[in-house]
Amino acid sequence: MSGKDLVFAVNGERFQVSSIDPSTTLLEFLRSSTRFKSVKLSCGEGGCGACIVLLSKYDTESDRVEDFTISSCLTLLCSINGCSITTSEGLGNTRKGFHPIHERIAGFHASQCGFCTPGMCVSLCSALVNADKSDGPKPRPGFSRLTVSEAEMSVAGNLCRCTGYRPIVDACKSFASDVDIEDLGFNAFWKKGDNKEVMLENLPAYSAKRHLVTFPEFLKKEIESCNVLDQTKYRWSTPESIEELQRILGGKTLGGNEGSVKLVVGNTGTGYYKEREKFDRYIDIRRIPELSMIRKNGSGIEIGAVVTISKAIDVLKEESKVSDVFTKMASHMEKVANKFIRNSGSIGGNLVMAQSKRFPSDIATVFLAVDATVNIMSDGEYEKLSMEEFLELPPVLESNTVLLNVEIPFWSVSSRPKTEFLFETYRAAPRPLGSALPYVNAAFLARVSRWESSQCIVVDDCRLVFGSYGGEHSIRAKKIEEFLTGKSLNYSVLYEAVRLLRGIIEPCKDTSYPEYRKSLAVGFLFEFFYPLIENSNTTPSFPRDDSKRKRKNGYNDLENSRVLLSSAQQVFESSEFRPVGQAVIKVGAAMQASGEAVFVDDIPSLPDCLYGAFIYSTKAMARIKSIGFRDGVKPIGVLEVIDFKDIPEEGQNVGSKTMFGSGPLFSDEFTQSAGQRVALVVADTQKHADMAANSNCAVIEYDTEDLEPPVLSVEDAVQRSSMFLVPAVLYPKPVGDVSKGMAEADHKILSDKFRLGSQYYFYMETQTALALPDEDNCLQVYSSSQAPEYLHSVIATCLGIREHNVRVITRRVGGGFGGKAIKSMPVATACALAAHKLQRPVRMYLNRKTDMVTVGGRHPMKITYNVGFKSDGKITALELEILVDAGMDVDVSPIMPHNISGPVKKYNWGALSFDIKVCKTNRPSRSAMRAPGEVQGAYIAEAIIENVASSLQMDADSVRKINLHTYDSLGLFYSHTAGNADEYTLPSIWNKLEISSGFEQRVETVKEFNRCNVWCKRGISRVPIVHEVMQRPTPGKVSILSDGSIVVECGGVEIGQGLWTKVQQMAAYGLGLIGFNGNEELLEKVRVIQADTLSLIQGGFTAGSTTSESSCEAVRLCCDILVERLKPIKDQILEKTGSVSWEVLIQQAYAQSVNLSASTLYRPEFSSMQYLNYGVAISEVEVSLLTGATEILRSDIIYDCGKSLNPAVDLGQIEGAFVQGIGFFMLEEYTTDENGLVVQDGTWNYKVPTLDTIPRQFNVEVLNSGHHKDRILSSKASGEPPLLLAASVHCAARSAIREARKQLFSWRADNTDKDGFDPAFELPVPATMPVVKELCGLLSVEKFLEFKIAGN
Repeated sequence: MSGKDLVFAVNGERFQVSSIDPSTTLLEFLRSSTRFKSVKLSCGEGGCGACIVLLSKYDTESDRVEDFTISSCLTLLCSINGCSITTSEGLGNTRKGFHPIHERIAGFHASQCGFCTPGMCVSLCSALVNADKSDGPKPRPGFSRLTVSEAEMSVAGNLCRCTGYRPIVDACKSFASDVDIEDLGFNAFWKKGDNKEVMLENLPAYSAKRHLVTFPEFLKKEIESCNVLDQTKYRWSTPESIEELQRILGGKTLGGNEGSVKLVVGNTGTGYYKEREKFDRYIDIRRIPELSMIRKNGSGIEIGAVVTISKAIDVLKEESKVSDVFTKMASHMEKVANKFIRNSGSIGGNLVMAQSKRFPSDIATVFLAVDATVNIMSDGEYEKLSMEEFLELPPVLESNTVLLNVEIPFWSVSSRPKTEFLFETYRAAPRPLGSALPYVNAAFLARVSRWESSQCIVVDDCRLVFGSYGGEHSIRAKKIEEFLTGKSLNYSVLYEAVRLLRGIIEPCKDTSYPEYRKSLAVGFLFEFFYPLIENSNTTPSFPRDDSKRKRKNGYNDLENSRVLLSSAQQVFESSEFRPVGQAVIKVGAAMQASGEAVFVDDIPSLPDCLYGAFIYSTKAMARIKSIGFRDGVKPIGVLEVIDFKDIPEEGQNVGSKTMFGSGPLFSDEFTQSAGQRVALVVADTQKHADMAANSNCAVIEYDTEDLEPPVLSVEDAVQRSSMFLVPAVLYPKPVGDVSKGMAEADHKILSDKFRLGSQYYFYMETQTALALPDEDNCLQVYSSSQAPEYLHSVIATCLGIREHNVRVITRRVGGGFGGKAIKSMPVATACALAAHKLQRPVRMYLNRKTDMVTVGGRHPMKITYNVGFKSDGKITALELEILVDAGMDVDVSPIMPHNISGPVKKYNWGALSFDIKVCKTNRPSRSAMRAPGEVQGAYIAEAIIENVASSLQMDADSVRKINLHTYDSLGLFYSHTAGNADEYTLPSIWNKLEISSGFEQRVETVKEFNRCNVWCKRGISRVPIVHEVMQRPTPGKVSILSDGSIVVECGGVEIGQGLWTKVQQMAAYGLGLIGFNGNEELLEKVRVIQADTLSLIQGGFTAGSTTSESSCEAVRLCCDILVERLKPIKDQILEKTGSVSWEVLIQQAYAQSVNLSASTLYRPEFSSMQYLNYGVAISEVEVSLLTGATEILRSDIIYDCGKSLNPAVDLGQIEGAFVQGIGFFMLEEYTTDENGLVVQDGTWNYKVPTLDTIPRQFNVEVLNSGHHKDRILSSKASGEPPLLLAASVHCAARSAIREARKQLFSWRADNTDKDGFDPAFELPVPATMPVVKELCGLLSVEKFLEFKIAGN
C-alpha cells in the first residue's frame, strides 16, 4: 500500500515531516523542532505528568472528535499521524490572552516553580473538554459539567514537588458545577467577607463554547481511510489486516529480511522497560480490525488487544448493570498507572509484559480471576487459551506470537436461593489511587451458600488469584481453592487456608519485602472470607458487599472510601507597608501555567550545539583501567569522551566548592564512590549522549587489587577514623551539666539507637546547563543553579581562566530544595569544559536516573542517646551521639552538627550534650536538602520524647507539654537567638491550636474509634518546632528607566519560593516612600530580572529560608538611595505645579542627569542576623493493620510568619514544605546497595507525595504575630521550618501502631500477664507500608484467628 508523509497539527498549526527516525518521541519533536516548550521532560517514564499533551483524534465515519491526554515522552511521533496536539500554550498565552485555567491556577496561588504547571493545566483541560461532551445538566455560567470529584481526580496522576497540591485542587474544583464556592481555598479573586455573588463575578469566566479545544478543519480534510505512512521513508509499517501483519512478521515485505521489529500501540511499556537499542522497523498494529474491536454477546465481552486500558474500563462500566463483576474490574483497573498512560497503553501490551517480562500486572490478576481467555496467533496459526495457559507459555516476545484479543465471560448473581455470588479485588500500593505498582494484588471470585440447619456458610466453589508478589506471574491458589470448596467456613478452616497460602506465595530471591508480601496476601484472603464467618454468627441475612460491611469489620478501605479533600486557611494581609504584606499573585504565575516561562532547557539550541551525558562509576572504591564502549565501537552520534585528563594544564579537577572545600569534577585513576562522575560523553543529540553513557553501552574496566575495602557505613568510618573536620564555631556547645542531670533522674533510657534514612530532592526539572564559548577565551553559561556565584568561580578554576572570562546566568529554577546549589555545579562545569575544549555550544539535561544516582540527597545518620527523666515526664538530661554519613566529598556536611542541634533544643532537656561526627564514606556525596540537619534534629527530639512517654506509659503530648520551654529556659538553650519575651510565641500557638482544632475532643474520639475497630487504628499527635535561621549578606540593584519602568536585580534566585514576587513588592513599597500616591501602580512597573554573575556580584547561595527577606532588604536600601536622589526634583516640581506624577518625576530626573541606578550589599547586624521561628502541627492518621497503609485524615498547622511579606507566598511555602516532609517521614525510600549504588532511580520505585497521600483535611493558619523590630518589616522565614512539622504525621502513625501492637499482644495464646505489654518500639523513617505492617504484626491474621479458635 502506498503511504503518505507524516502530517499532524500542534496548537492549530500544520506540521508535515517528510522523514524521521521512528524512535523519535512526540516530546523530542515538540522541544527540538517547534517553538512550543510547555511540554517538559522530567521523568521520561510517564510517571510525573510534566510532558502530557491533549491528543485529539477525528473519526471520519462518526464525525466525532475524541480528546484525551497522553504522555509525550513515551508517545512515538509516527503514531500521531492525522492527529491534533494541544499544549498548554495552545490553550492561551501572553499574546492571545490566557485561558481561564491559567488565570485560576495563578489566582489560587497554585504555581510555585512552575515546571509542572503546564502539565497540570492540560490534565484539567482534558477533564473539562470531556465533561462538557457529556449529557449532564447544563452548568451555571462560568462553570463546566465537571463534578467536584472529577475535578479533583483530573490531576491525580500529576506530580508537584512545590505546592503540596491543595491550591492546585482548589483551582480545579473552581470549574466544577457542584462546587460550593465558599469551600474553595485562599485566592486572589475575592476577599474574606465577600458574598457569593461577588465571588462568582470575580472568578475568571469560563465558557465551554468559547474555550473549546477544536480539531483543525484543514486536518479533517487531509484524513482519509488509508492514511498510512510511507514505509520506505519512516521504517514504520501500518498493517490493516491480520494477513498483512503476518506477511511483515514473516519478512515478506520490502524485499525480505526485516531484522528486528517492534509492535507498537502506545509505547508506554518503554517507561518501565527502557529501550537500549533501536529497532529496524516499527509496526503500528492499531488499525487491524480484529485487534481493535470491542464485541459483546450473550456469553461475555471480547476486547481487542490494542484497545486502550481507558476504553476497556469504559466498556466494563457500561456493562455494570449486567454484572457487578465488571464494575469492580473497572474500579481496580482505574488504579493502573495514571490516566494519561491508560489512555494510550493497551490491554494486550500490559498482558504481554506480564507474560514475557514478569511485569507486576493488575490486569492479568483480575482477568485470571474472572476466567478470561485469550486468542493468539503464532506463525500463522490461531489458538484460544485460558489466561492461565497464556501466562505459562514461553515468553511470547521472543517469538512471532501476537495476542489478538481477550474474552471476558459474564458472571451473574446466582438464581439459586440461599446462594450468593461474591467478587472482590484487592491492591496494596504506596499510593491508593494509582501511579504506583502494587506490592501485591489479588482478585477473588466465590459462590457461597447458607445451610439452614446450622446457619453456616459453605463455599460452593471459588477462584483465588494473587499477583505482583514477586513471582513469575499472577497465579491461582488452586490448593486453597480445592481445600475450601465444599467446606463450611469457620475460624479453623480459614486459619488452615491462611497457612496453606503462606506456602504458595513465594517471592523470587530479588524481591523486596518478601515476608510483607506474604502477609498482604494473607490479609486479602482473610478480608474476603472473614466477614462471612462473622456474619454467619450474627445475622441470618447474607452480607452485601459494600463499604458499610468493610467499615463494620474495621477495614481501612482507603481506595474505595475516598472522600474529597477539604481545607481551610487563615491568612492576614497587612496594609502597613503596601503592597508589601498583600497576597499579590506570584510573578509570572499565569505565564508559568501557559508554559511560556523559560527554563534553561527551553533556551533554543544553536545549529552546532552538542549534548553531554555522564558516565558514572558502579563501584565504590576501584582503580579505573579504561573507559570505552561495548564491542569497542563508538556509538552513533558520539564525538568525544571527556574525563579528568582533558582539563587544561592551568586548570584543576574541580566540580564544586563550598566554604569547607572542593569536590572533583571527575574521578581520576580511582573512583571514590558508586555514582561518581567518571567521564562526559559528548554527542550530536541528548538521546545519543544518554544512550552512549548508559551502562549497557559505556564500559568501565575496574581493578580492585591491593586496594582497601570501601567505607560503606558510618561504623566503618569510625573504626577507620574517616571523618571530615567540623570547625569549632559550628560545633554545638553543651547546655548545663549532663552528669548532674542524669543523677537527678528517676528513670533512664541508655544507649538506645535508631537511624534516619536519606531523601532525594525530586525537583521536577533535573540538573541542566548550557555553555556557550565566546570571544577572547570567554564562556557564557546558563545554569539551573541556586549558587551562580560559586558556580562562576568553580568554572574559572577548572578551566584555569580569569573569573571575568566567565558569565553565569540563572533566570529561574524548576525546583531546587538545596539540590541545585552544590549539585548543579559539576553539570555546568562539565558543559563549560566541553564547550571550552571543542569550541562549540554544549548543553546537558540529566535524565532522571543519572540525576538520582549522582546527586546524593539528604544525609542519613545513626543516633545513639542516653536520656534521664522524672516520673512525671520532666526530662533532666540528654546525651546525643550522632554519626552523619556525608559521603565521599565534604560539600556542606560540616554544617550538619550546627543544624541538627538547633531543632533538638526545642525542648527543655535540663542539660544537653552532643557528640556528632561527620563521617567520610565511599557513598555518593550528600548535600543540603530543604531543612538540612534541622528536620533530622527535630525528629530526634520527638523520637526521644515518644520513647520517654512509652517507658512511663504516659501520653506523649503530656510529656511534650511539660518539657516545652519557658522564656527563661529558651534563653539558656538559644543564648544568642531567643529574642525578646514577646517574640516567643510557641506557648500561645500550642494552646491556640489545641482549641481551634478541637484537639482534646478528638483525642477521646480516637480512643473510642480504636476500641470499636479491630483492623484499623487511629493516632493523633501534636508537635512543636523551634527553627533557627540566619540572614546572610545579599546584594541588590534597582534601576529606573526613562519611561518610569523599574528593573531590579537581587542576589537571590527564583526557585519557586516567590522571591521575585516579594522583591517586586518591596521595590514598589520602597520607591513609593517618595510620597507618590499609588504604590500598586508602581508594582506593575517593576520587573525583576535574572541573576547574572557579571552584573551583580556576591550573590552567594539561595538557601536557608532567608534569601527572600535579605534580597528584599537589599532592594529596600537601594530604593532609599534613589528616593533621596529624587526628593529634590519632586520638591522642585511640586513648587511649580502643585502635583507630580511618577512619569514626569523620572523624566525630569533624566533631564537633570540624576543617577537612577543604585546598588548595595545588605549586611545584617551580627546581633540580630539569627532568629527563631515557631509553629505547631496536629495530625491525625488511620493505619490499616492488614496492609500497613497510613492515611492522613487531618492536619492542622499554625505557623508564625511575623508580618508576612506576602501571605499567599508564605502559605504556599508552609503547605509545600509540610507535604515534602510527609514524603521524608512516610514515603520516600532512597537507599543504596552493597556497592553503595543508589537503588531507587526513577518514578517506578521512588514515591513522592501525591494528592491521594496528603491530608484529607488540611487546615493552615499563617499567624501574624505583630512587630519584630529586628526583622525586615517584621517578617519571618517560611521556606524550610514548616517541613519539620510533618513529624506530627509520623508521631501520629506511631500512636496508631502502638494501639495495634497492644491489641496484638492481647491475642497471644500465652497471655496471662495483661500488664506485660512493652509499648516501646522504634518506627523507622520513612514509615512505609512494609515498615508499618511489620510493626503491626506480619502474623496478625494468624494470631487473631488463633485467638478466636481458642474461644475468645
